[in-house]
Amino acid sequence: MEAFYIVLLVGTVLVLAAALSSLLAFRFGAPLLLIFLSIGLLAGVDGLGIRFENYSFTFMLGSLALAIVLFDSGFMTPIHSFRLAAAPAITLASVGVLLTTGIFAFAATILLNFNWLEGLLLGSIVASTDAAAVFFLLRVSGINIRDKVRSTLEVESGTNDPMAIFLTIALAELLATGQGFSGLDLHFLFLFVEEMGLGVICGLFGGMMIVWVLNRFTSDRGLAPIFVLTLALLVFSFTGAMGGSGFLAVYVAGIYSGNRKMFAKPQIIRFNEGLTWLAQIIMFLVLGLLATPSQFPAILLPAIGLALFLIFVARPIAVWLSLLPYDFTQQETSFLAWVGLRGAVSILLAIMPVLSGVENGQLFFNTTFIIVLVSLLVQGWTIKPVAHKLGLIIPPRIGAVDKIELDLPGTAHHELISYRVMKDSPILQGERIPRWAMPSLVIRDGRSMRYQYAGRLKENDQVYLFISPAYSKLLDRIFASQVPVDEDDAEFFGAFAISPTRPAKELDAAYGPGLLSANEQNMTVGDLITSRLGGRADYADRIRFGSIILIVRELDEHEHVRSIGISLEPVEPATNLPIFINMREIAHRVRDLIRKYRGKHLAKPGAVPPEGPA
Repeated sequence: MEAFYIVLLVGTVLVLAAALSSLLAFRFGAPLLLIFLSIGLLAGVDGLGIRFENYSFTFMLGSLALAIVLFDSGFMTPIHSFRLAAAPAITLASVGVLLTTGIFAFAATILLNFNWLEGLLLGSIVASTDAAAVFFLLRVSGINIRDKVRSTLEVESGTNDPMAIFLTIALAELLATGQGFSGLDLHFLFLFVEEMGLGVICGLFGGMMIVWVLNRFTSDRGLAPIFVLTLALLVFSFTGAMGGSGFLAVYVAGIYSGNRKMFAKPQIIRFNEGLTWLAQIIMFLVLGLLATPSQFPAILLPAIGLALFLIFVARPIAVWLSLLPYDFTQQETSFLAWVGLRGAVSILLAIMPVLSGVENGQLFFNTTFIIVLVSLLVQGWTIKPVAHKLGLIIPPRIGAVDKIELDLPGTAHHELISYRVMKDSPILQGERIPRWAMPSLVIRDGRSMRYQYAGRLKENDQVYLFISPAYSKLLDRIFASQVPVDEDDAEFFGAFAISPTRPAKELDAAYGPGLLSANEQNMTVGDLITSRLGGRADYADRIRFGSIILIVRELDEHEHVRSIGISLEPVEPATNLPIFINMREIAHRVRDLIRKYRGKHLAKPGAVPPEGPA
């Protein structure tokens, strides 16, 4: 019992230190997950002297924590964001991981003197981005970027782990058994298809089960989060036992259940948020304890070289090639290439060579640990400056808004929402609450009163309203603080605005001609933008139209384009190098070169103009 109390005391002190360190991290902009990892290193064998060498326990604990993080990540992903980013994200999670593995393996064979199979194993270990690191940094970094870019990063980090795990296990088995490349056959392909297929199927049915159970067998809101957690872990473990990818299954289950109406959903969200924090802290602390920093100097220089190669060469090339078919700008592709953080997933996978008995297994673990540290230092600390440099920071649509969604019992078709009246908000400037909203209660200075008797609303009043779920965003604008439009915002949205109902032919006549396809000839400008954006336009979306840029300035309550800006200045390229451009941009550049060549040819003395109508 004395030993138990000592272990518990040390563990709680470490978790408390990690939690308190988050306050400093938020203040100074430090990558918080790096701090968690560093606390584990400082408490380990080369720091305070805590000796911890249980690789099997660490792998199981880390896998459990990762499953919790992935479920919460899926649960908080809106279905429209998933649909928007599914194709490019899944391409990055499959083709991108394979390309990163192969490109990285080349550098590993040179810097670490590995053979190709060993290089591919290390490449598969570090090929996937870390879900915990990406979700955390994007959600707390305070940057506001296009929904398509953010969703692509989040969905990629949630779906690329199964591919990396499969490759790592397969390659570690080939190395441990001495089969080499001769052991590769169709069996591995069938095994991969089986794992991914079972992961998706079990995830969908698991999500349905979670929603069904929560809406029928719970009566206490305190038990609802416990049901969700245990059912999510049931999906994870059952899928793994069946030979499928439990990580993919729990992520899919999170997406399905998170986008359905469920009993006590606000309580579930708050519980998951706290549990995810705890899972991340414990996962990074234990991984830090497992490392032995005194072994790092022997491989420090080649490991740092590999980390820089991964950041500046392997990841960017893999991202660019994977996203060529998709309509991402050069700036967006550059940002997607940069936010490829490595974290707990890579360190967890680096345990596999040790557990599998691969020769020099500890070398794989130490090299991966250094790569993760460099990634969190270089990329984790620079996400916001890079987004600013690339011009991806979107001016805020509304100011600060304090809103709480309250759960109603049964299958009510209305939501009960509470707003705090913010300073300088439109509601204080005389804006009226729409008739479709039903205000019921106002809390002022600790006293509650009916809305009818509250008089004019005041700053910091808490207002409770019944509304239809579809109109929540419109109310946000009324209760939010006002956002002044500065020079940068005006520059972002173009020199002037046009109506989306104008015929696209007028735009083509002014800035074309010949830029519209046959199907686009009879469209309005708003329909043209929506069509070229894949059927859904979002705030601040941009498309190129010849020499100009069309920008979505405003959307109505039904998410239809209300105002369009025109920028006469083309967006500055992220780099002058011919990389990070998509297929459409390549076609534009080829067409411009052909036009220049023809222009120079016709400008020569004696050149004969082509025959045709005057």
